[in-house]
Parts: sequence; C-alpha cells; structure tokens
Amino acid sequence: MPFIYSLIATSIVSLVSFVGVISLAINDKILKKILVLMIGFAAGSLIGGAFLHLLPEALENSSSRTVFSYTILGFCFFFISERYFYWRHCHEDVCEVHAFTYLNLVGDGIHNFGDGMIISVAFLTDFKLGLVATLAILFHEIPQELGDFSILIYGGFSKYKALFFNFLCSLTAVLGAVIGYKLAGMVENFSVFILPFSAGGFIYIAASDLIPELHKQKDVKRANLSVVTFLIGLIFMWIMTGIGELAHGH
Repeated sequence: MPFIYSLIATSIVSLVSFVGVISLAINDKILKKILVLMIGFAAGSLIGGAFLHLLPEALENSSSRTVFSYTILGFCFFFISERYFYWRHCHEDVCEVHAFTYLNLVGDGIHNFGDGMIISVAFLTDFKLGLVATLAILFHEIPQELGDFSILIYGGFSKYKALFFNFLCSLTAVLGAVIGYKLAGMVENFSVFILPFSAGGFIYIAASDLIPELHKQKDVKRANLSVVTFLIGLIFMWIMTGIGELAHGH
C-alpha cells in the first residue's frame, strides 16, 4: 500500500504543473506585456526555492561543506551545459527556443525526481508522514511550477507546448517514487546530493538568465513592476516553505 499511496501522491503533485493553464484564457498581446512580470516572479521563486527550501533541507542531513560543494557542482554543471547549448536569439520579434528553457526543464526534472523519492520514503515510514510530505511539496510546487511555465513561454515555447513539457517534466516525481520505493535505504544519502545540486541549478538559471532579462527592460514602469514581482516570488516561496515546515511539525 505505501507504494500505491506514493504513486497517487506524486501523480497529484505532477498535476500542479497545469497551473499555467490559466494563461490560455489570456490574449497573446496581454500575455506578452505581463510576461516580464511573470519572469520576475519566476526568478524570485527559484531563488527562494533554492535558499529557503532545498538548501535548508539538505543541511539537516549533511555538513555545510558537503551541501555547498554540491551546490557549486550544480551551478557549474548548468553553467557548462548552457555554454555548450546553441543559443538562438530573437529575430524580428520571432523567438526560437532559448537554451535556458531546456536547462530549466532539466533542473526541475531533477528536483521533481528528488521530491518523488522523498514522498515514497515518507509513506514507507508512516502514512501520516507521507501525507505531510506530500502537502509540504505541494505548497512549494505551486509558485515554482507557475514560474517554470513562465520561463518556458518567455524562452520561446507556445502555451500548449509549455504545458505539455512542464507536465512531462513533473512526471519525474512518479519515477522518483518508484525508484525511491526500490532503493529506500539509499534515498537519504541520495537526497544529500540531489537537493543542493538542484539548488545550484536554480540559482544559476535565476541569476544568469532570468534576472539579466529583467535588466533589459527599457520601460521604466514595467521594469519597476518586475522588481516587485521578483520580491513577491521570494515572499510567496518563503510563506509556502513556512507552511510546509508547520505541516512537518518543525
């Protein structure tokens, strides 16, 4: 039964990726105008997710030197990966897909995989603990998935393509649950690596790709609003992480 519970829980978590479906009701011209604000939110939620959720959780199970070494490794991995991706710029307002969209999918896929393993082990330990872990992960996934969807749109994906790939990426949580069930004894050691590694990737994407895009905005009002949405992303992730900690009983 813990295995079935894990599959159900991770499937529900995966469905959170469809939060971006609200954009389908928005006119493309309006979406283009607010996209920079969504990118600000995405950058804030990625930074918040890394520093307020992933790294603190990793530090609970390992030394700071180990955790930050893996964080640097993740940062370097994404830096090198982007360096050798072919970056294609926009021409005449038509954008091909930018490299950071794929990097974000990789980073989010790794993160979701780790979440699936955590949920699986939690249900193996105790049913109530499994529910608490699922609830905590759901809370921090909502702002993050909205941010991920915004990144894919900004990088050149169509709305439907962004929804599809975001959902496909989120399904790695189910894969994580399956593997976590099979390798329950190794999951704690694996999370010591995967959590800070993902954090390093999130920090790189936010600081190297998204925030520089915000600096390019020439419209002063929109540029200032993007700073506000960046802060909202941080605050929202802080609130969601706090709720998750309360659910865990910390």
